[in-house]
Amino acid sequence: MNLDILPVDNPKPGIGDEANLVFGKQFTDRMFVMEYDAGRGWHSARIQPYAPFTLDPAAMVLHYAQEIFEGLKAFRREDGSVVLFRPADNVARFNRSARRMCMPEVDEEFFLDAIRQLVRLEERWVPRSHGTSLYIRPTMIASEPMLGVRPADSYLCYVILSPVGAYYKGGIAPVKIWISDFYVRAAHGGTGEVKTGGNYAASLYAAREAAERGYDQVLWLDAKHKRYVEEVGSMNMCFVFDGKLVTSPLHGTILDGITRRSILTLAREMGLEVEERALTVDEIFEGVESGRLTEAFGTGTAVVVSPVGQFTYQGKTVRLGDGETPGEITRKLYDTLTGIQYGRLPDPHGWVVAV
Repeated sequence: MNLDILPVDNPKPGIGDEANLVFGKQFTDRMFVMEYDAGRGWHSARIQPYAPFTLDPAAMVLHYAQEIFEGLKAFRREDGSVVLFRPADNVARFNRSARRMCMPEVDEEFFLDAIRQLVRLEERWVPRSHGTSLYIRPTMIASEPMLGVRPADSYLCYVILSPVGAYYKGGIAPVKIWISDFYVRAAHGGTGEVKTGGNYAASLYAAREAAERGYDQVLWLDAKHKRYVEEVGSMNMCFVFDGKLVTSPLHGTILDGITRRSILTLAREMGLEVEERALTVDEIFEGVESGRLTEAFGTGTAVVVSPVGQFTYQGKTVRLGDGETPGEITRKLYDTLTGIQYGRLPDPHGWVVAV
């Protein structure tokens, strides 16, 4: 399949004030688009001007939520070059999501090359300020107009780009977590490990309730027992417990995070033992009170590493340290991973890919 490059007649002024970038509000001049039709496969791949789509009111994505997406970033390094972080992992996960949602897979090599070409064409949109980046959002939706519950025969795949500011404006800071004892995010056999919009839509009510109570994020427990820690919001969770790094295993209900994967590798290289098992909510509170649990943090593309300052569950609150300062291991992992992404530290794993 060829990739056509269409001209942009009226380019936008550009990023503007990088200090005031808001996540997901501003978009670049171009986007990647291709279509799929049963019997024909993927076709009409192009990089075109950023523009709205026209969808039939009966488009199946609007009725049955057959949709997947990814999130990765391009980073501007001190020498002015632009790099991607582990993009092949995101493309591979995109296809795993597609299989689970009965959607057509993409050619991974072609799709990755298309993303690189798109970022290369939009390089002026990669911000230069400390902590900023260009967020990349690959997406696939069911576009066939049909009011019948079955996998669609037509799909639209696209990639859009958004310059984003530093997640921590005033430096890395701990968040307050509310542990839900009623709402659940995913159950075994469901779509918890898939990056699909329905998972996030289902989390909004509890997230709003947490925000109204003054908390930054919701920590989800398992659906069966409501005792075992799974994820926090859109992040995987890690705990420093008895000197080990403990995180929930990948058993179908949590996302196989690219940042999670990277952090576990770096932790082992730092000499930490990594244990993949789900802590119970009781272990969290007993661990903080006994001093066995010393740090906790979330991992994800947007935040990289987000330290936790306190947990609240059924009216009881525990604080990690002073609740205001990231732990030593959390800080070191954050500095190491961002150092690799921005080129301040070497990349022995080949995670960074030049655009």
